[in-house]
Amino acid sequence: MSAASRRSRCYGLMAEFASAGEILAAVRASRGAGYERVEAYTPYPVDGLAEALGLRKSPIPLLTLIGGLLGAATGWFLQWYSAVLDYPLNAGGRPLYSWPAFIPSTIELGILGACLCAFGGMLWFAGLPRLRHPAFDTPDFRRVSRDRFFLCIRSEDPMFHIERTHAWLMALSPLRVANTPMNPEEPA
Repeated sequence: MSAASRRSRCYGLMAEFASAGEILAAVRASRGAGYERVEAYTPYPVDGLAEALGLRKSPIPLLTLIGGLLGAATGWFLQWYSAVLDYPLNAGGRPLYSWPAFIPSTIELGILGACLCAFGGMLWFAGLPRLRHPAFDTPDFRRVSRDRFFLCIRSEDPMFHIERTHAWLMALSPLRVANTPMNPEEPA
């Protein structure tokens, strides 16, 4: 079997660790060795792990701001258009463009636009909905929600070679190293 076909059938190699300090040291060592596609799974947030993984800042806050501004601008424009151009109504000599009356619904539409963009952006950037992840097929991966820490080096990494990467992970002294198959029906 060629390395390319093995790579296509393998999501990555997963190393299991017992503590947060061990996973943090393993991530730093792996990134320092040149591995780029490194993932970490932990039962609780670990200080410094996001920096060690080299995660970039999320675009969701900017997307939320843009959605809020667009929602507010749309709400303001619709009210102005309907009150001034589409159906001008002189009620008691008040001006057609009575902007204080537009504020409550403009705020509401701004909040709605921000919420929709934040929710949609979160789904988009997280790659959701994804009902089944290959990591779920790793032996004892269910313990990640209780007391285990997992480090995965993905097969898409330019430095990934199954034997060398396995040897590298074993050098980090994990509890075990397991192959994570891409498809659970295919043998690893």
